[in-house]
Amino acid sequence: MSLGQHLIELRRRLMIAAIALVAAMIVAFFVTDPILDWLTGPIRIVAEQRGDNFAALNFPTVTSAFEMRMRIAVTIGIFLSAPVWLWQIWAFVMPGLTRKEIRYTIGFIAAAIPLFFAGCYVAVLVMPHVIEVMWSFTPEGAVNFYSASEYYDFIFKLMIVIGISFVLPVFLVALNLAGIMSGMAILKGWRVAVLLATVFAAVATPAADVVSMLLLGAILIVLFFAAAGLSMIFDRRRRKREAALLDTTL
Repeated sequence: MSLGQHLIELRRRLMIAAIALVAAMIVAFFVTDPILDWLTGPIRIVAEQRGDNFAALNFPTVTSAFEMRMRIAVTIGIFLSAPVWLWQIWAFVMPGLTRKEIRYTIGFIAAAIPLFFAGCYVAVLVMPHVIEVMWSFTPEGAVNFYSASEYYDFIFKLMIVIGISFVLPVFLVALNLAGIMSGMAILKGWRVAVLLATVFAAVATPAADVVSMLLLGAILIVLFFAAAGLSMIFDRRRRKREAALLDTTL
């Protein structure tokens, strides 16, 4: 295909992905009520414990409530339409890949997507506890009126950051398969990995929330050692294939 044909193909793929995203956003807009109910769950818990006037979700402008629903609809729409736009990206890139590259890419996607959603799920489990810990520092006589926009940003960023952190071990395995790093080289960096996982967990969770920090740090460390172990298995298989190939040539 010529450059012009590639651009036409890219435009077609992007249009299909955009249509799927808009359709998913429209569907998601009508199911924002249960999402809002879930998001405000920790606030209701705080209000029950400290009084109705202590904590509330605040919509400071006339359009804040509508904007909140739109942002939720966009987020859910991206996830709902993910199979379509991921396939469009894959279908555009795949013709230029070799069979080996296609196999590795499929394996990478098959591992990265579940890990990302697992990270988001861990963030969902941690999030109410994080909010409860943070409001415990509110002094007597003060109140917590959470801006809807900032409250949503906090939850969304927490989910994205933890989700991405769960995918990082997959990149280590990808580097091993590409021949850039050996499994033993990955394993030798375990001290740095443990330190980084601990620091990241401490930054991603409130300083006073020790339980959430330990949980997140432990999961990241386990994923790192799993990636190192899997890379070492791949190295062992690679050495066996090379030895077998050498024997046949001799």
